[in-house]
Amino acid sequence: MDMFDIRYWRCVIKKAAQCPNSDIKFFLYTPDTGTRRKRIDIKNPNALKYMGWNPHKESVIIIHGFNGTENKTPMTIIRNAYLSTGEYNVFTVDWESLTIFPCYLSALSNTRLVSRCSAQLYSYLTHHGALAKKIHCVGHSLGAHICGMMSRHLNAKQYKIIGLDPARPLVDSYGDAQFRLTRDDAYHVQVIHTNAGFLGEENVVGHVDFCVNGGTNQPGCKGHALRQARCSHFQSACYYAASILKNVKLIGVPCSNACPKRQGLGLLPGKVVPMGIKTPISAKGQYCVSIRHNKDCPFD
Repeated sequence: MDMFDIRYWRCVIKKAAQCPNSDIKFFLYTPDTGTRRKRIDIKNPNALKYMGWNPHKESVIIIHGFNGTENKTPMTIIRNAYLSTGEYNVFTVDWESLTIFPCYLSALSNTRLVSRCSAQLYSYLTHHGALAKKIHCVGHSLGAHICGMMSRHLNAKQYKIIGLDPARPLVDSYGDAQFRLTRDDAYHVQVIHTNAGFLGEENVVGHVDFCVNGGTNQPGCKGHALRQARCSHFQSACYYAASILKNVKLIGVPCSNACPKRQGLGLLPGKVVPMGIKTPISAKGQYCVSIRHNKDCPFD
């Protein structure tokens, strides 16, 4: 079926809707194997058992964004944070060859196939005994939209999705609800905004949205304007990884529905909630988070 793909320069637009697909790979990491990845063949009914999957632990599916890959920062920072707890099976989706720079338009098109195949991974887990309440999807940038689009290919929507600065370019203008992350894609959708209005989506996307440090430019991100934007965009991944560590608490204060915003404006009375992995399912609305630091988020 690959003969029908459209290829230009180094870019590929996948025309086939067939899964599994050789350009979309799934890997498993466990607390026992650490950072030694094992590729999962979802056509093999015994793959999970032989690869060390523990059905009693929670599982997370991590999906990278444009010009990314599953084994480079900052996605590895999220992966390692989960592994450090000893409580998760960590699955990663690698679609690197379908989202290389400068092929953003083809990457947008390819998210449809990636979401279909990633939904197949999700169904593979539930078919082998994983509980939907014990699976959540974490996606950065275009990966956040892929997490949301997965629900279109499932019999029931997912339990929880965490969208890390969901991609904005062209998605805001041309992406309808079927091809972007929305609150309808899971019973609980959390979104962390760190470069809202430029590389990341603006305003409310999920059930609970966190606007960090005003939502646009993050402290510690230096250099020219584009590098600052990319650094801020990736900072959502580092903030989320920090929230997984047991000794880190990132607190959100209720605020008005606008992100980006000037820091300190629009705060409202109400109960504060932790941002990230510790956010309660009951949390709703928009929250502002202030994180003062001088470190940027490493990205490859």
